[in-house]
Amino acid sequence: MSQTSGNAPVGRVVATETLPAGTHQFFFWSAIDTPIGIGAIVRVDDGAGRSVYAVVVDGKGYSDLASPLHEVVVAQGDPAGDRAPTRRTEVRLWTAAVLRQDPEEPVQPVPLADVRLATKEDVEVALRMDAYVRGERPTGIPIGVYRAGGLSAPVCMDADFLLGPESAHLNISGVSGLATKTSAVEFLLASIFQRLPAHKGSVAAVCFNVKGPDLCFLDQPGELTDADRELYAVLGIDPRPFDRVRYLAPFRADGVNLNTLRSHPDLVADVQPLVWGLREVLGFHEVLLNRDDIDAKADGFLDFLVDRVVEKEFRDEWGTTHRVQSFADLDRLFRAIFDGLEQAGRSDIWRTHHIATIRKVRNRLLNISTRCKGLVTDDGSVSDLPFGEFEDRTVYVLDVAGMDQVAQDLVFTRVVSTLREHLERRALGVDHVIVFVDELNKYAPGDGQDTYVRKMLLDISERGRYLGLVLFAAQQFRSQVHRRVVGNAGTVLFGRMDMDELATPGYQVLSPATKIKLATLPKGELMVRHPHFTQPVFVRFPRPAVMSGPTGTKRFPPSSDVSFEEAVVRQLTAMDRRIPAGRVRDLIAGRRDADVRRTLLATKRARPDDPFEYFRAALGPAVARERVAARREGVPLRSVEDPYAP
Repeated sequence: MSQTSGNAPVGRVVATETLPAGTHQFFFWSAIDTPIGIGAIVRVDDGAGRSVYAVVVDGKGYSDLASPLHEVVVAQGDPAGDRAPTRRTEVRLWTAAVLRQDPEEPVQPVPLADVRLATKEDVEVALRMDAYVRGERPTGIPIGVYRAGGLSAPVCMDADFLLGPESAHLNISGVSGLATKTSAVEFLLASIFQRLPAHKGSVAAVCFNVKGPDLCFLDQPGELTDADRELYAVLGIDPRPFDRVRYLAPFRADGVNLNTLRSHPDLVADVQPLVWGLREVLGFHEVLLNRDDIDAKADGFLDFLVDRVVEKEFRDEWGTTHRVQSFADLDRLFRAIFDGLEQAGRSDIWRTHHIATIRKVRNRLLNISTRCKGLVTDDGSVSDLPFGEFEDRTVYVLDVAGMDQVAQDLVFTRVVSTLREHLERRALGVDHVIVFVDELNKYAPGDGQDTYVRKMLLDISERGRYLGLVLFAAQQFRSQVHRRVVGNAGTVLFGRMDMDELATPGYQVLSPATKIKLATLPKGELMVRHPHFTQPVFVRFPRPAVMSGPTGTKRFPPSSDVSFEEAVVRQLTAMDRRIPAGRVRDLIAGRRDADVRRTLLATKRARPDDPFEYFRAALGPAVARERVAARREGVPLRSVEDPYAP
């Protein structure tokens, strides 16, 4: 490594009996006008082949006064009075934590030598970036720019320690609104998508938008300042919005208006409905059902339904064959059981399960489609993430901000569990998938009940890196998150922190000056801890090149809910502006709402070149209004002209 930097010394190492120079910490003095501050990286050379790289973690100022009283006497007790005839000697004394020594062995105390500010090459060596940003197979992912003494140097993380297999996961903490946690993740995703080398494989991201419009406009360009563009140039990142973004959101209770803040007519066509049926949610009943109300007997009956009934040909004792594929089918099965037992004069046991247990399970299961209306359907319609067909460098945003907590838990649990299952079979479509979730303290709290969601997050944090399943999580208070979840995060980012949070035991390893800087960090600056960095490093990152949530809602205000007919017209015409609204109204006139809803769902999922023709073909031939009315009244009609006739 180079022993010469071309810059003049800014200080010199000092060692006294009370402040000795150690192997991992030392002290140096500098003049008062030196551009050194907390977070600055420095280098010490002993002239004999040893170099020490360190980061400044604390600082103090001294003069030649033995006591403050001497200054009072000189000023004659008047702060505005005459000063001493000569300027007092003043010095800055800095504390530095060692980042790296060259050679690494033997580890020796820091030499009493000159101290210089680090150059760009020194920053690479000090943070061990030289091992992964250069060479034939680099794995560096830019995270921000180090700035000190007029120097701007890119800081990169190692993809092997961010996405696996060496380590994985990222956690970011900071106060709400000031730490720019979401902005940092958006920039980092763009950095990964643009700079992840080909030999590391393909990558996609699944983001859960759990509050407000933060992630609703990732495909729209944002406003950047000249300072932001300068940072992008230093990092070698193209400031542009994401090229491929797929949005999914559940319906509202009416089953046709989408429950999303991206409901503006110009944007709603890009939002695919997120709709599940019985098969998709039954395996996650632990998330939906109250554990105080579902005992071991109920669990046994639920397992029986999953193993023996759902999606299988099931024949009951009375000779009827059932194929349960939806909540409506399940309700018919329960009615057949109750009616059969009543006709047989029995009211206690069916297939070793007590009738009271069956009734309790029935009530809880059929209530799911009511509690999660818009997400869970009775008829078994499904519109889901493209598991098995994930595309490289694509962001999949699940907008669940408008749903209640139970429904959000269901979405998070099922999606992440399904991602894990596909990655275990290497059948997802990409090699790595990043899962971003905000408000981690709600899903994996450090205390309280051990929920199904928290168990799943623990499993991901502990073995997800072997599968390519990477968790990016954010929260305000790191101390309130389960220790094993945050402890398994290989990379940790800190934005502006609350002083009460910094007083908790998890931050005792930081110096007082570092804590004060964390409590006053401006927007756009982070403290980074990464496996290659032996000490935390401060970096500045640019504003993400995407439209922010508040700006997006002003430019694209969400549309209010409209009638069933108008919602269908809007969503179809938004997919293709050439479709006449009148033709859509004529086509759906007299149709059953369920048929239209199911056909619209299939059309949005298919994304055809000609949405209207696809919708018309899928909906089937026109049906006379009187036949529709008769069918609604329960008259059994069958006709080859009506493919949806019962």
